[in-house]
Amino acid sequence: MKRFMSVLLGLVMVLSMGGTVLADDGVEINFWSMWNEGEPQATVIAEAAEAFEQETGVHVNIEWKGRDINTLLTASLDSGDAIDIFEDDYNRIGQVYTEWTYDLTEMAEAAGYEGYACFNDQSAAWAGYLNSITEQPQVGGVFYNKAAFEEAGIEAEPATWTEFLDVCAKLKEAGIAPLAQDGAYTNFSFYYHLVRYLGEDGIAALRDNGGWADNEQAVQAAQDIIDLVNAGYLADGAPDEYPASQTKVGLGEAAMVVCANYVTAEVNAAVGEEVNWGLFNYPSVEGGAEPTAAYAGANSLAIASYSEHPQEAFDFIMYLVTGEWDQKMADTASQIPADPSNTAPASLNGTIETLKAADKPMTWCGSLNTHPAWTDMKTLFTELFEGKYEDGAAFCAAMDALY
Repeated sequence: MKRFMSVLLGLVMVLSMGGTVLADDGVEINFWSMWNEGEPQATVIAEAAEAFEQETGVHVNIEWKGRDINTLLTASLDSGDAIDIFEDDYNRIGQVYTEWTYDLTEMAEAAGYEGYACFNDQSAAWAGYLNSITEQPQVGGVFYNKAAFEEAGIEAEPATWTEFLDVCAKLKEAGIAPLAQDGAYTNFSFYYHLVRYLGEDGIAALRDNGGWADNEQAVQAAQDIIDLVNAGYLADGAPDEYPASQTKVGLGEAAMVVCANYVTAEVNAAVGEEVNWGLFNYPSVEGGAEPTAAYAGANSLAIASYSEHPQEAFDFIMYLVTGEWDQKMADTASQIPADPSNTAPASLNGTIETLKAADKPMTWCGSLNTHPAWTDMKTLFTELFEGKYEDGAAFCAAMDALY
């Protein structure tokens, strides 16, 4: 039925990837955004909505819900609140909100939309159909200040955990804190280390069945973080209140931060200048199941299954994620373009090519965020980086206690 409706509504279609030409005066669509008003992304979205209305007559009513939008969406969609488009992590759109998402497959095909295959294929694998359109693609890894590496005499990026610890020791000896860590991202940092040992399937098994304390590799992963903390390799105050710790990378007080690519724009804005960024893949661990995969995620856009104006909503999505407005978003917010034919900022060189080459992305936190005790898990991850556990076994026992 969804596809039948999209074919009928597709009589008025996107004429180019850079814009739309419609005549739907009086139509209003409601867009729930994950940004806060005044943020760079929000500014571009608001400007694009105004331009879209001037071209098409369709008014986009934007509600700025902020990063906690995920705490609102399930209940709001289930209640049928006035939502046409909503923004969130594509993992949650594909796995948590699926029953309330519109099938975008035929509209995307009719519009000639391509995007990044890794995200489109993953969306379809989760939902059974294309249920989101990538808006802010992300690549994760270890981002570092090249000036700090030069000051410490580090010439090569580490590829293994042993090499990474050697780099940390050289940085500390040079008087530079090796690693920044904000509390908001302790979950991501530990996940990246855990996935090196277990892989995505191994993490999913722990998520579903528990047994953390009985898993030697999970225990070792936690022990590695404890050893890192005890060696004094975290910046002072870490894990800090976001974004205090990551800002230290831009100030030259810390060298590295484990995060996704948006950290470069956030730090640049905080320090008021362009940091000379480097990026390397998270180091492999001895005997690990997943030595080289990289996190690739996305904030994406979806259409509510009950939307009365799905075609107009889709047209605005295309307007936003392709051509002129996508390039403006990439330039203004210093992010990877959603349109692979656009150009990434200098600090993100190579990210488009990396995403185009990816056949399957690693997920955010290995889908641990779909566990009912996710909020409590995040607290434990932060405590791990705070040094509150005697050893890896104690941490894993605490994880098991949540099941």
